[in-house]
Amino acid sequence: MTAVCPAYFEFIDFIAAGTTPEQIIAFRPSPAAQQRVEELIAREKEGNLAPEEQSELDHFFQLEHILRVAKARAEQILARAS
Repeated sequence: MTAVCPAYFEFIDFIAAGTTPEQIIAFRPSPAAQQRVEELIAREKEGNLAPEEQSELDHFFQLEHILRVAKARAEQILARAS
C-alpha cells in the first residue's frame, strides 16, 4: 500500500512559500488533490472512511474555509489599493 499525501498539504505548501493577494485569489487545488477529496467525500457518503481518512477530509475542509476567508480578504486589500 502506498502512502497518500494528504490533499491539504498543497494549501500548507502554498502558504509557506509566501504569497501575494493576487496569488491567493488565483489559487486552486491541483486536479490530483481535487480527485482525492472527491474520493474521500464519496467514501464518506458510503460510510467507508478509515479514521485517518476522515481526519484528512476534516483538515481539508478546515483549510478550504481558511482559504475562502483569505481570498475574500485579498480581494478587499486589492480593492483598497486601487
